[in-house]
This record gives sequence, structure tokens and C-alpha cells, in this order.
Amino acid sequence: MTLTVEDVHSGYGGGTVLHGVGLAIPTGTALAVLGRNGAGKTTLVHTICGLIKPRAGRIALDGLELAGRPAHRVARAGIALVPQGRRVFASLTVAEHLALSRRRGEWTVPRVLQLLPRLQERLRNRGNQLSGGEAQMLAIARALLTQPKVLLLDEPCEGLAVDLADRVRAVVAELARGGLTVLLVEQQPEHALAVADRVALLADGMVASTHTAAQLRADPSLTDHVLSVASH
Repeated sequence: MTLTVEDVHSGYGGGTVLHGVGLAIPTGTALAVLGRNGAGKTTLVHTICGLIKPRAGRIALDGLELAGRPAHRVARAGIALVPQGRRVFASLTVAEHLALSRRRGEWTVPRVLQLLPRLQERLRNRGNQLSGGEAQMLAIARALLTQPKVLLLDEPCEGLAVDLADRVRAVVAELARGGLTVLLVEQQPEHALAVADRVALLADGMVASTHTAAQLRADPSLTDHVLSVASH
């Protein structure tokens, strides 16, 4: 299933944040969208998953038009979001989160627990009793249980300690290698390059350029003018 975003304009209230964004993510590949705060990254994923209605443009999954559909219809079509900040329910246990998210398909509760074994130890813990890393793993598990064709991840390593961020990155990379189509939003190039096949640089609500991950690894300065970060 190819996710296609064509000439999308979107924003909040009277303001426009995205100005003609275009992306294509072929089945089984991982695309990272890199950009500074305010570049429009979260607006992009919220527009794709139906939380924001685009003002113009086309969003389609293997030819099925999604632009303007409500979020629950987009989810049923196969788009799942791991939101920025995790957003797990404080009063629900891990087991309850998984039960509520589960739909019939290849992703089962035992399978996500095998991928994310820490959750097995926390099944009886409520959302407000989890660490940041555990909550992020729960957010990923919850998304996988909806049987997505495309997984959107909005800065999944934000606010996590280095070891936990490494674990989350490893999980996302494993999912991408396993053939799941992934759109990863990031600010940190090293996080994106650990996962992505291709990287789109977003600036001021527009795609400034697109590169293979190999190109950016070979020449990190390609990101400097967009991200204003020092090369490492």
C-alpha cells in the first residue's frame, strides 16, 4: 500500500501551516520527516490521520482517498498514529489499553508483548504508573493492534533517557525492516537515519528536499540549512 500526499495545504483556525506538501511512501519502506519546531511536522501527521481536515490537496492509501475523512474512517483504512507525548490513559491498565485497541489480524497481544517484553511485566499497571519509555512502548503496541498498513510516529524518542530512546528506535527499526510502512517524524537526524530508507526535510511547511538515508549519512551538512544543527 503506497501512501501518497499531494499538494496538501493545512493548518489551524485561520492560519496555514502546510503549503503544498507532497510525499510518497511505497509499501514496506520507511520515510522520516525531519524539521525544526514549527516546521509543520505534527500538522502533517495530524492531517494524514484525519485529525485536521486539509484545505486543499490529496491524501490516498493505494488509491483510496482519505483527505477530509474523519479520523475513525482513516484509522479503519489502515493508518495508525503513535502521537507525540504518548497520550496513554492514566486510569487504564496496560492490559486494558491492549484489549481496547485489539482488532483481528496478524498483530495479536502475544505478538506485541514478544516485541515489547517490558509491557508483559506491566500488564496490571495503570498508565500513570508507567515510565516515559514504557508509555511509549504501550503507545506503539496500541497502534500495532489496530492492524495498520501505515504507522505514523510523531517524535517517539522525545523526552526519553538515552537507553530508552535507543530501545524505542530499535523497535521502530525492527518494524520497518519487517515490512511495515512507516512515516517517522523527528527533529534529530541520528534518530531518523537509524530507521529510514529516505528522509524528507521540512521547512516552513514545505518539503525543502528529499534524500536517501545513505546520502545524509555520507554528507550530514545537507540537513544544516534546514535544521540549523551542527554536523556531527
